[in-house]
Amino acid sequence: MTKKTKLPDLETSLAEISSLIEQMEQGELSLEQSLNQFERGVALIKHAQQILKDAEHKVQILMQGNSQESLDNYENREE
Repeated sequence: MTKKTKLPDLETSLAEISSLIEQMEQGELSLEQSLNQFERGVALIKHAQQILKDAEHKVQILMQGNSQESLDNYENREE
């Protein structure tokens, strides 16, 4: 049975993902520990992606409220 833990905010999730990667790259974890770290990392990544998706949705709603039909891609902006 996997234990459920509360997922942190975006910044904390990204910091924890970075820490998990560092620990796993050192190669000193057992196979079981590595799998647990990997599982936690996958959960954090999915959580972070959802946070970003929700934020993008909120921005789109706000932009529509300001009569702008869609967001411009950052890469396509003329400088």
